[in-house]
Amino acid sequence: MIKYKSLHHVSLNVTDLEKAKEFYSKILCLKEIQRPDFDFPGAWYEIEGQQLHLIVDSSSQTIRNDKSLSSREGHFALRVENYYDTLSWLKKNEVEIIESPNSASGFAQIFCADPDGNLIELNVDQEDL
Repeated sequence: MIKYKSLHHVSLNVTDLEKAKEFYSKILCLKEIQRPDFDFPGAWYEIEGQQLHLIVDSSSQTIRNDKSLSSREGHFALRVENYYDTLSWLKKNEVEIIESPNSASGFAQIFCADPDGNLIELNVDQEDL
């Protein structure tokens, strides 16, 4: 049996590190942290004790060719403090989104994508709306 402590990190492939860093730092407001000196470019972000790792790999098989938004494809989810503040911030920054405040999941969800089409869910419990 495997016993888990927590999710440590999620890694995503990106093609343009500067565009990706601008999105994750300025739009999603994540804190960039020091990254080991690997022999390939990337960036690491800290999210309340967990991490997001961006890896530049133009030959990656996980880069989505179709950048359209979807709530049914692979994504990772971040819990936010306030649904409406998050929604307002994304709209102000002209980020394309899918709103799903009444999802059957029990979470009020907002889906968006980074410049490479990596899908991100931002959510709160519906009872916290």
